[in-house]
Amino acid sequence: MTKSNTDKLIPVIQELQEFAYNQVGSMTILRVLGYGLLLLALFDIVETIFPPSFMNPVWEFQTFGALVERVPVSLIGLALVFYGELHARSKWEFLTLRLLSWISLLLAIIFILLIPVGISNTVRLSKQSYNQINNLSQQQISQAEQVEQRLSQAKPEQIETFLKSQGRSVNASNPQELKEKVLSEVSQAKEKIKLQAQANQSTQRLNLLKNSVKWNLGALVTSALFFIFWKTTNWARSK
Repeated sequence: MTKSNTDKLIPVIQELQEFAYNQVGSMTILRVLGYGLLLLALFDIVETIFPPSFMNPVWEFQTFGALVERVPVSLIGLALVFYGELHARSKWEFLTLRLLSWISLLLAIIFILLIPVGISNTVRLSKQSYNQINNLSQQQISQAEQVEQRLSQAKPEQIETFLKSQGRSVNASNPQELKEKVLSEVSQAKEKIKLQAQANQSTQRLNLLKNSVKWNLGALVTSALFFIFWKTTNWARSK
């Protein structure tokens, strides 16, 4: 190779070296950001899980949802940490990368196992919510029936006096008509309680189902992504 050709190659080589140096610097920044995101995700997980309340369906369901909704930070962190494979790595990173690769598989298994738990808690919470609303409405109806019974046994004049003592206007033309009017209002109140209970049960069931579908599908996608991380980072586990 002549000297003139060598002189022409020198700027090209320098440019390539500068490009490679810049690439290493960019990868370092991305990887540091990845490690930082993983630490932040770990803090979130600890804050979400503790204090634990296992066997409590409300805590388990809400914690399950919180973990699924916070998982994107972990996924982004892993993607940034694994970026560039083994190129320009520090010595301490080799063991860290191997550990993170196996943790990805562990998390994939954990999230796939959380799906049956999430479905089970959905059923339990649905029954619990139904029973709570039903019991509350039954108590209110029972109170209304007690009032209805007392009104039925009361004299019309007593009802009129009672309403006046409560500051309510009395527009009925005779005491018997007033009594029938008040009993009708109590009966309407009972029907309103039943309808309101049914509406509350329907709303609670719908909200619970929406969250359950969202979080269970999210757990399925999360498990698949963590498994892909593990499968495609065989280079990190090889000696």
